[in-house]
Amino acid sequence: MASDDLYSTGDDGGTRVLSVSELTGQIKGALEGQFASVWVSGEVSNFSRPQSGHCYLTLKDETAQIRAVMWRTVASRVRFDLDDGLEVICQGYLDLYAPRGSYQLVIQKIEPKGLGALELALRRLREKLTAEGLFAPERKRPLPRFPRRIAFVTSPTGAAIRDFLEVLRRRWRGAHVLVVPVRVQGDGAGAEIAAGIELVNRLAQPVDVLVVGRGGGSLEDLWAFNEEVVVRAIHASRIPVVSAVGHEIDITLSDLVADLRALTPSEAAERVVPLADELLVYLDRQRQRLNMALAGRAAASRARLDNLASCRVFRRPLERVHLLQRGLDELAARSSRAIDRRLEVARGAVDARAGQLASLSPLGVLGRGYSLTSRLADGRLLRSASEAAVGDILRTRLAEGEVTSRVESVNFAAGTVDASPRADVE
Repeated sequence: MASDDLYSTGDDGGTRVLSVSELTGQIKGALEGQFASVWVSGEVSNFSRPQSGHCYLTLKDETAQIRAVMWRTVASRVRFDLDDGLEVICQGYLDLYAPRGSYQLVIQKIEPKGLGALELALRRLREKLTAEGLFAPERKRPLPRFPRRIAFVTSPTGAAIRDFLEVLRRRWRGAHVLVVPVRVQGDGAGAEIAAGIELVNRLAQPVDVLVVGRGGGSLEDLWAFNEEVVVRAIHASRIPVVSAVGHEIDITLSDLVADLRALTPSEAAERVVPLADELLVYLDRQRQRLNMALAGRAAASRARLDNLASCRVFRRPLERVHLLQRGLDELAARSSRAIDRRLEVARGAVDARAGQLASLSPLGVLGRGYSLTSRLADGRLLRSASEAAVGDILRTRLAEGEVTSRVESVNFAAGTVDASPRADVE
């Protein structure tokens, strides 16, 4: 179509000025006539499917992109899931949307071509980090029950921080929030997010919980939270990390490595701090239980004390002492009587033994007129006259005293040995 065809000439031969609507209408006719049916391949981006059932997306390659729409009747016949990063081949026609003055591809057929570059890169990085154990469930750490300092690494102007603070204000006022401003999309955003995480871990005043996130967006918008530098920074954090990337359908690598994943920043606030009203109800319930428990313990102790007070030992505390004293007196009397009996028996035994000894004692024999005679030289007792010889010096023991004599003669039954007329007596 020549450029002159875009202008109209009046009756006087002058150039006619077209309105925007007229110009747009002519362009629309030219586009729809020239591109009534085309085949286009590209990567799906910014895909959305509202309740109407129509699908809106962008097809792009390395240097260009084009808006596209697929009406509900066509979308209902698609047998595979459409998602950002998917490479597709589409057949349709070009349509110009007059209210915005923009053109779009109306898709009539769509087929998958394979994984897009971003999706493929994401899958490979996920496999690599999974093999290293960065997503292992056993390394997840619990969040503190009552955090006092919370750091949020995000864009300071985005909706994410506003939603987070609003929910936090309604639920819990006992926490201080430190906002670490970073870019959350675009070139270099991943490095800024990783640096923000490392900065929070180096703070002199410790932080209890670290939140990393942003609002929702396409795969390209959320790509910073899939970058390896961010994932490793979260993994290396000494502080428990909550990933709050506002995209409920897709899961970023930051969600997998974080200690807790929240679907949105608002939900992150709900998961990080308790609800004050619920806590007050819980404390009140615990107070009631404590009061009931204490009252029960007091009643049980009072009943036990009453039972003890009713015991005989408390009503007559000295009765037991008196009984023991009486028992001691009886034992003392019995002991005294037993000792007396034992002494009497022992005294009788001693007298009997003394009588026996007296009857067997040589002194008793001597008292009856007998005597003991022994040689003075060797002290040997004489039992027979034959044991003495004339001239031996003898000692005779009487009942009272001793007599020393010299043998003058020895008289045997058979005869008499020569003897002197007398013996000396001492």
